[in-house]
Amino acid sequence: MQNKIYPCLWFDGQAKAAAEFYCSVFGEGKITTDSAMVVNFELSGQKFMGLNGGPQFKINPSISFYVVCQSETEIDTAWAQLSTGGMMMMPLDKYPWSQKYGWLQDQFGVSWQLTLGKMEDVGQKFTPLIMFANAQNGNAEAAIDLYSSLFPESSLVGVARFEEGEPTPGLIKHAQFKLHNQVFMVMDAPGTHAFNFNEGISLVVDCQGQEEVDHYWNGFTAKGEESMCAWLKDEFGVSWQIVPRELMQALE
Repeated sequence: MQNKIYPCLWFDGQAKAAAEFYCSVFGEGKITTDSAMVVNFELSGQKFMGLNGGPQFKINPSISFYVVCQSETEIDTAWAQLSTGGMMMMPLDKYPWSQKYGWLQDQFGVSWQLTLGKMEDVGQKFTPLIMFANAQNGNAEAAIDLYSSLFPESSLVGVARFEEGEPTPGLIKHAQFKLHNQVFMVMDAPGTHAFNFNEGISLVVDCQGQEEVDHYWNGFTAKGEESMCAWLKDEFGVSWQIVPRELMQALE
């Protein structure tokens, strides 16, 4: 499928190496653009952008990727490859929400949440998960509301909240929602974390025409802030790129 919204991963000269690695780990992958600045690739038909942006920003776990693995062999193999040179955040084990799940940060700094399940559980293999931590903890629900107001064909799929006796009861433990019929996930993260949103991972909106560019740009910057060319930060600090399709085709 052609993602309307797709993630951009910021690398310091390692975009192609990372793209090749992910294609080998997950299979059903291919590099579609290979230039000095941009390396686009697809995993199971979903688009990712690798940007050789330099040392300015580092990818961190504030945005991770939730991956549906459909067999024990698949999840074990992917875990072994991704963990090499990386860092475990939650061990691959049985949890209340999954028979087998693990969270890790790979050698390039990208975070993956692998879960054993069925594709129909989510509807897509890779799903960006936005974690609202530190000063942003508690804003997951407001983010769903904002994003759903801006994108057509948006809907709330499901919400699990922290319960009484848990940290921050009432806040979002995990939620799924759709923007332009693509699934996204959010969670609030109580406690102190050593990272915040930055440009290491941004979300690119593929726009057709100036009217669409203006709609998203004005919507996100109403309480957010403009950044470098075509980049902005929304009111929660999440980075977006509002990009005319013609510009992306020129970069390719």
